Amino acid sequence: MKTLKLTLKKKWFDMILFGMKKEEYREVKRYWIQRLCNEIEFENNSSWEAVFKKYDFVEFTNGYNSKSPQVTLEWKGLEIRTGNTDWGAIDGEDYFVIKLGSEVSRKNC
Repeated sequence: MKTLKLTLKKKWFDMILFGMKKEEYREVKRYWIQRLCNEIEFENNSSWEAVFKKYDFVEFTNGYNSKSPQVTLEWKGLEIRTGNTDWGAIDGEDYFVIKLGSEVSRKNC
């Protein structure tokens, strides 16, 4: 089973933990392209197409301590689009949108 591990600030972690936030956003930048895509095809300077990596779960941690709270949810897919501003997205910007499913486990919560 393949798990994507992400660290979140408390506000976003709590929203996911309590089921209020159903997706997580990451900027469309080189670092996230390398982590979330297997292959990228550039059609021209402003257009590209990606083949996304597949995960089974997303593990969120609130902080970097070994005792930090963690919650693991099902991975429901990935797409590139704008996000919900109530969930941290900037209006009009495209993001990698990680779609979240049911909670699988939690630790130190």
